[in-house]
Amino acid sequence: MAATTAPQDEARAALDASGQLPDDELDIAAIALQFARIDAPEADWRATAAQLSGIARRAVDLAAADQAADRGDPERRRLVLARLLHEECGLLGDSETYDDMANANLIRVLERRRGLPVAMGVLWLHAAEAAGWGAHGVNAPGHFLLALEHAQGQLILDVFDGGTHLQMRDLRRLLKLREGDHAEPRPAALAPMTKRDVLLRLQNNIKLRRLQAQEFEGALACTRDMLRLAPRHAGLWREAGLIEHRLERIGAALQSFDKALEIEPRGEEAARIRALADKLRNRLN
Repeated sequence: MAATTAPQDEARAALDASGQLPDDELDIAAIALQFARIDAPEADWRATAAQLSGIARRAVDLAAADQAADRGDPERRRLVLARLLHEECGLLGDSETYDDMANANLIRVLERRRGLPVAMGVLWLHAAEAAGWGAHGVNAPGHFLLALEHAQGQLILDVFDGGTHLQMRDLRRLLKLREGDHAEPRPAALAPMTKRDVLLRLQNNIKLRRLQAQEFEGALACTRDMLRLAPRHAGLWREAGLIEHRLERIGAALQSFDKALEIEPRGEEAARIRALADKLRNRLN
């Protein structure tokens, strides 16, 4: 009898395959589901997959029924997506139990109808892509935002707040809350994110919460899973090495540091990691 494959092994194999794809070929919600399967192996992931398919079908139907949205009106597109995700699906940002790791797990998000800004963003991006509309994540500090693309530029939305359209004064207020009264909107704060970056930001919430709880094994496992999707991410290799160092796995830490330096051999971070790696090698001698 052939051995059965554990759900987590299946999910990790899917992440490995996705890690070899260019960004525009990534299915953002499907990959977020694979991450969720790893963190909640007992959950009914097939029910979540069915819900995601339902959201996509409904997005197509609503987009076709709204002529103004179909012609490219960004405000109509915003309203269509808000109707689908926040009125029909009942999805909301979770401000009451914000730090609950369930808010970054797509299975739990769709069960609870609550989630972090970036988890809401994954679902908005999923629906927008199904409708055939351009959208991307926005690399705002501390609070994920989403942009709906249109002929004159982009509409910046707070999907944690039901898809509210943010004007420049709103962006300035949000940035000041995060960075202090001196902060002003700048290009880097509104830089577009790739799908891969959005997914890594989603998982980073889990990794950071595990580190804060000193669950170093779990944080390392999360980092390793992120590397399946982004195997050429020097920063993640550095982070894996630092956690391995914390766990006193010197050989593994050195392998991770060497990989980071192979990918990104220059810069301040590279110099810092190279110095730490030299110290660790001296310990082994």
